[in-house]
Amino acid sequence: MKSNRPYLIRALFEWIIDNGMTPHLLVDAMHPEADVPRKFVEEGRIVLNIAPTAVKDLLLSNTMITFSARFSGVPAAVSLPPSAVLGIYARENGHGMIFPPEEELESHTPEDDQDGPTGGGAQGGASTKDDAKAGRPKLRVVK
Repeated sequence: MKSNRPYLIRALFEWIIDNGMTPHLLVDAMHPEADVPRKFVEEGRIVLNIAPTAVKDLLLSNTMITFSARFSGVPAAVSLPPSAVLGIYARENGHGMIFPPEEELESHTPEDDQDGPTGGGAQGGASTKDDAKAGRPKLRVVK
C-alpha cells in the first residue's frame, strides 16, 4: 500500500487551519531529498511554519511538499518528500501527530498479524480461506 503520511499531513494541516492555529512541520533535514535552508537546521531537524500567511505557493502532494518562504528575511524555495516529515502540529498548543519512521510502515506485512487467534466477527470466530485469499484484515478480540 501507499504511505498514508501525505494524506495525514493534508488532513492535519486543514484541521489546524480550521481551528485558527499555525501549522508547523518537524522535518528530517538530513533526508536525501529534503531541500531546506541548512542555516536553520538544528540536530538534523528543522521546524517549518507552513501557515498560508507564512508561505507562498504551498503544495502538499503525495510525492512532494513545496513552497516558498522567507528565512530571516531571505526568500528560499523549500521542497521535501512527505517521508521527510517527522510530524505536524499546531504551534499554539502542540496538538498534531508525530509519525513513525517510514521503514516501520513498509516492513509491516499481513503475516505480522497472524501470531494469535483471529476473529471473524464480534465474538472472534474463525476466519475463512476466502478472507486470507482476498487479503482482508483480521480482527482479534482484545480483553
